[in-house]
Amino acid sequence: MSKTYNIAVIPGDGTGPEVVREGRKVLTATAAKFGFKINYQEFDFGGERYIKTGEVLPNQQQIILKNLIQYFLELSDIGC
Repeated sequence: MSKTYNIAVIPGDGTGPEVVREGRKVLTATAAKFGFKINYQEFDFGGERYIKTGEVLPNQQQIILKNLIQYFLELSDIGC
């Protein structure tokens, strides 16, 4: 039985979506090669969402994120 990983994907803004898109390709290829599965759940958290909605992280989304162990973030926009 293969292992399945549930990953929260948070691409952010700016170049984040491009970087995360390529990173997902690498993770997907790795999963295929080594026989595990990945379920991605993408979240649109970032500056653009905040400007449109006034919310940084809605309560319902916090609950979902707490139940996901793995995170795939694009961190260059926040100085990491």
